[in-house]
Amino acid sequence: MAASSKGIATMNEPEISNSNEKINESNNENTTEEKDSRLLPVADTPSGWPAPPQRKPKTGKERKEHFIKNRSWKAAESKPRWEDKKDDRPQQTGEKEPRLPKKKVAMLIGFNGTGYQGMQSNPDAKSIEGDLFDVLCKVGAVSKDNSTDPGKVQLVRAARTDKGVHAAGNLVSLKLITEDPDLVTKINDLLPEQIRVWGYVETSRSFHAKSSCDSRTYEYLLPSYVLMPPHKKELKDSPGAEDDKKLFIGDSEKVYYVARSTPEEIKIKDQYRVETSVFEEFRKSLDMFNGTHNFHNYTVGRSFKDKSSNRYMMNIETSEPMLIEDTEWISVKLHGQSFMLHQIRKMISMAAMIARSKTPTSLITKSFEADRINIPKAPALGLLLERPVYSIYNRKADKANEHDILTKSPEEAKHRDAIDFDKYKNEINDFKEKWIYKKIFETEKNERVFDDYFILLDSTPVTDYNYINSEGAIPKECIIVTKHT
Repeated sequence: MAASSKGIATMNEPEISNSNEKINESNNENTTEEKDSRLLPVADTPSGWPAPPQRKPKTGKERKEHFIKNRSWKAAESKPRWEDKKDDRPQQTGEKEPRLPKKKVAMLIGFNGTGYQGMQSNPDAKSIEGDLFDVLCKVGAVSKDNSTDPGKVQLVRAARTDKGVHAAGNLVSLKLITEDPDLVTKINDLLPEQIRVWGYVETSRSFHAKSSCDSRTYEYLLPSYVLMPPHKKELKDSPGAEDDKKLFIGDSEKVYYVARSTPEEIKIKDQYRVETSVFEEFRKSLDMFNGTHNFHNYTVGRSFKDKSSNRYMMNIETSEPMLIEDTEWISVKLHGQSFMLHQIRKMISMAAMIARSKTPTSLITKSFEADRINIPKAPALGLLLERPVYSIYNRKADKANEHDILTKSPEEAKHRDAIDFDKYKNEINDFKEKWIYKKIFETEKNERVFDDYFILLDSTPVTDYNYINSEGAIPKECIIVTKHT
């Protein structure tokens, strides 16, 4: 029997089980097998009616045109709900203001992602990029002519973080008016405290925040009690307490309830100290992700045959457990060439499930193979982008500087600074302690995000996770079958 296409959805929680969101390989566009539900099937067409037209899959060009027409910043200009936000920015009226020189720069930033839908600008959502662009317009770093669309100043981000994910270091490239020597101070004065600009570096005109980035480093923090042996709780038809967690299984409208941890259970978990053997199994599991592998099971919207599913993990370092306010935490740092949507959260979840259940780590090797399985994603709470890395760009900048020194006069030579987050090391560390680490620890203590996640995972009645077993084998009922498999 094929795995469930929907799995379990929870109220006010990330989905624990959705069979990799039952991936539609066409990025949620209708395919010939998934027709618009508004169209009547031919068999149900009333007598005398013509058969309904069959909707063809959209081409890449059609999807792009649809995006520009309906979801781009240009489209947003005609949406009334954005008028107030636009009016907040300086608008060009009357005669055009004199054009000021712009420079291509790399702007180094950090942020706490709580309350934001992610890093990337989206007219329909609150984003880090959106708030940053608004402030750049207000301080005059972006002209009034260009204030309606970030694309006009070529704004691009190094890494697109998910909803609620933090970044000690991220980077955007754009064309900026930099005549004001106090520009960074003025920007930070208007930004919310949870978003900071560390500084900016003038770059070559061809610099691109994403494509010029050669690798990225992330950190994931999790309490060690998530490595305690699984403990399944009873699913109930009615709540036993106001804060019971709700679950929906598959397409059914049936609601189930699971009790959260009692104060006594919470105390036991907070006092838990991971056994050395369990911790080493967790570390060993994560080490198996090093190197180049096919991570199609660790994201959405990618098939095994998609070449972009292959990613190179350069180094994964799992630090020894540390005590934070009497709770033991584990830090995992992941350095990779690039990452896909949800990839790290699914890697962490798989490694934790293996370690806490004594499943053989060989399961990870099997997860790189063609069979599609559902791997749940760990909470976004523990994830932060440490920094993007620009080693190749910096080496080229050094060579260009040496060339100018040898071939040009001191007046003509142009010095290119390296992109270096370490220059702001003290400010970044202070921000991480106050706005990222402290917030993660406080949120878990008050809201029990990790606790709830593993309670729901352990209590899930579907067969999607039956690959967690003493043999490390993937049973047939766990394999998801799609038109592409």
